[in-house]
Amino acid sequence: MAHILVIGASQGIGLETVKAALAAGHRVRAFARSAGRMALTGEGFEPFAGDALKAADIAAALDGIDVVVQALGVPTKDLIGPVTLFSRSTAVLVPAMESAGVRRILAVTGFGTGDSRDAIGLLQRVPFRLVLGRAYDDKDVQEMRIRRSGLDWTFVRPGILTPGPATGRYKVLTDRASWRNGIISRADVAGFIVGEIDRPAHGKQAVVLVN
Repeated sequence: MAHILVIGASQGIGLETVKAALAAGHRVRAFARSAGRMALTGEGFEPFAGDALKAADIAAALDGIDVVVQALGVPTKDLIGPVTLFSRSTAVLVPAMESAGVRRILAVTGFGTGDSRDAIGLLQRVPFRLVLGRAYDDKDVQEMRIRRSGLDWTFVRPGILTPGPATGRYKVLTDRASWRNGIISRADVAGFIVGEIDRPAHGKQAVVLVN
C-alpha cells in the first residue's frame, strides 16, 4: 500500500480521494489549511494542516511519501479576479518533490487545460473564457511547470463535476481526437486517481475523464 499526500484534501476531489484511498487500504496524509477540522478518522488517516504556498509546510508534508495528489481548488467568488494559486503552489511543490526524491504526481487540472482547450465546443468557448479563463490560464502554467520537471506525472482533466457516489462507469480519454466535455462525479474522479496509484497506466500522459 502507498503512502499518499493529498494536497487540497478538505473538500471536492481532494476529499473524495482521501476517502477512496483510505477505503483501498492506503495511508493518507491529508494536507489542507483546515485539515484539523476534517470529519474523518480511522487507521491510515493523518490530517496535516499547512499552506500549499509555504515551502517549509510542503517539505515537511513530503516526508515518507510515495505519491502526491495535487487537487487544489479556488472558491467560485475568486474566479472573477486574477488566479495564481495553481502556478504558485506548483512552483513550491515541484522542487520540494525533486529534493525529497518523491517522483510520482497526479495533478488534477481540468478539461480545457493545456492542449485540451482546442477540444472545447464552439458554443462553450465564450462562457468558458468568461467564467473559468483566468483559472485555466493559471492551470496551463501549472501543467507546463510539471512537464518541465523530472517527475513522473499524470494530468487528470475531469469534465463538469457533479456530486454523488462513484459509479465506475466513466471514460478515460487518452487520444486527443476523442477528447470532449461531459459530466463526471467527483467520486469517480477519485476512483480513477486511486486506481492509477494502484496500477499505474498513464505515466507522462494527460487524460480527460467524462461519463
